[in-house]
Amino acid sequence: MRKFDTNVQELKYKVLREVARLAKDDRLAEGIPGIPETIVPGPVATMRCCIYKERAIVNERIKMALGGHEEIPGEVEVLPIACDECPVSEITVSDACRGCIAHRCANACPKGAISFVNRGTHTQAHIDHSKCITCGKCVAACPYSAITKNVRPCERACKPGAIKMDEDRKAHISYEKCVSCGACVYQCPFGAIVDKSYITKVVRLLKEAKQEGGAPVYAVVAPSIYGQFSDVTTGQVVSGLKALGFSTVIEAALGADLVAYFEAKELVEKGFLTTSCCPAFVSYIKKNFPKLEQHISHNLSPMAMMAKVIKRAHPECKIVFIGPCVAKKGEQKQERVRDLVDVVITFEELQALVDAYDIDMSTLEDDVLNNASYYGRVFARSGGVRDAVEEVLKELEIKPEQFQLKPVACSGLEECKLALLKANKGVLEENFIEGMACEQGCIGGPGCLTHGPKEKAMVDKYGRLALEKKVKDAVIIFDVLGGADQ
Repeated sequence: MRKFDTNVQELKYKVLREVARLAKDDRLAEGIPGIPETIVPGPVATMRCCIYKERAIVNERIKMALGGHEEIPGEVEVLPIACDECPVSEITVSDACRGCIAHRCANACPKGAISFVNRGTHTQAHIDHSKCITCGKCVAACPYSAITKNVRPCERACKPGAIKMDEDRKAHISYEKCVSCGACVYQCPFGAIVDKSYITKVVRLLKEAKQEGGAPVYAVVAPSIYGQFSDVTTGQVVSGLKALGFSTVIEAALGADLVAYFEAKELVEKGFLTTSCCPAFVSYIKKNFPKLEQHISHNLSPMAMMAKVIKRAHPECKIVFIGPCVAKKGEQKQERVRDLVDVVITFEELQALVDAYDIDMSTLEDDVLNNASYYGRVFARSGGVRDAVEEVLKELEIKPEQFQLKPVACSGLEECKLALLKANKGVLEENFIEGMACEQGCIGGPGCLTHGPKEKAMVDKYGRLALEKKVKDAVIIFDVLGGADQ
């Protein structure tokens, strides 16, 4: 059974696995001894023009697996050597052009970039790309749909508009606009955009934990984990994490229960709120709608909230968050989070880590992961935060005359943008914006092993398996209902 959706993910996984294996065996200090054939097999190229280019690209992937380039901000980087196969000309004329005499395309072009050339049997439109400004007016004008606009997958995926082509026709990221959502990482068909990995830091923490007096390492796992590892159960994944050396595995969904409780109270107090769970959504607001920044919930995200609870009880421990999100890697570096969460890795990286340690999770017994409520678990999909906040308001017995919830759940940054534009102009009817940068929510995150419509149903099923059915039942053990601070 395939572990991943695409071969790009498979190659990325192989690099991460080998780097983690080298780190485990203390061989990174010696320098990486060439590229193992488990990454680039055989003497001939399998994906590129030649074996030399393929190996050069893998070398760049290895750098990203070791944390990337510190001087480059953001959590994603372009590998220029791998970015060379997308069409250079964005507007092209296909053989469907009939050389019609209407010349609508030429008449629509504001720069006079279209002329007509003789192709023997008929004339055909020709585009002078030195004049073309890729406005697309000719595309809309052609009655035969013979002129097409080729938008590169990374540009199409990047809703903040942070990716453009540089003078060498390579993808270039504007980090002033980038929110580290990672959509470009998953959508690039050549794997030319990669998220930074901190997998070797996890290996180091696990090794230190085994030493005398070493700090225990806690794994905080995102609820979107359910069903990600298709050949094993979630309970076996918990056992696999403990086999790696994690002392305890806790659901981030319990942190989501806490967030839902505090966020509901904050919403009633302020009257209008945008969620703080998705770091890419929060970054998008700050960079594009600064007037709305004051309305972002002051709550920590479920990841940071859960980490805060753990560190309050066990200040000496180390915490690794495992989820589908690239933006969480950037959130971990924020001032109010970096002392709570030590490292963030994705499900892709967890698979590589488990295999680097030669752990076969399918042979392990089921362990328990049951700390949260149904509502904390469904934070993983679009609409989950809305549902949880609505439930908390019911549990707190907030009557409609006291406050009436009017939520809008936004799946993906395009929907987020529409709601934020309305809020910015003061014409949004709703009073609570749940924003998820990834379509479908966290289950559509770039660090997932698989992506598809079944994930939503699986998260709901996972939620129904929760021991606690009400939010207050999940959070009461922390005395938050008695007024403990956040």
